[in-house]
Amino acid sequence: MRFLFILLTSCLVNAQSLDLSTLRVAYKDAAHDSTKVESFFQSVSLVSKQDKVALVAYKGAAIALKARMAKSIKAKKEGFIEGVSLIEHAIEKEPNAIEPRFIRLGIQENSPKILGYNKDIATDKAFLLKQFKHIRSANLKNHIKDYILQSKVFTDEEKSLISGL
Repeated sequence: MRFLFILLTSCLVNAQSLDLSTLRVAYKDAAHDSTKVESFFQSVSLVSKQDKVALVAYKGAAIALKARMAKSIKAKKEGFIEGVSLIEHAIEKEPNAIEPRFIRLGIQENSPKILGYNKDIATDKAFLLKQFKHIRSANLKNHIKDYILQSKVFTDEEKSLISGL
């Protein structure tokens, strides 16, 4: 019984002590380099739906990215659905949190159109543009800015607006 308590406590402490700055870099790296997906996935593997919404959204992104490497189409689809459901849960839990919206936009923009996971691109794009100037974390602001500047869903005018902030 004591062992179980220690194990649960260490899992809870680990999930709560994840550094968002580190996760942001790991997410960006994993999105661009498939050899880094497993490491990113392992870093969020202990996150549960009860954790901060940003952590839940990153776990969803890790599962969705990992699904791309699955062997069968069925496994790819199931993994993608599991990952997306965590991202959607995070947004439902805190609709005005910017980080889960940022993550969802990135996943939607880079998902195959056949999956049909693209209905919120315009909404999330507008949300990011509107909320960008209110982001307090310089680290998060820089990550979102970097994403916007390389994204195909943002216009040149929107990119120049963001690069000036």
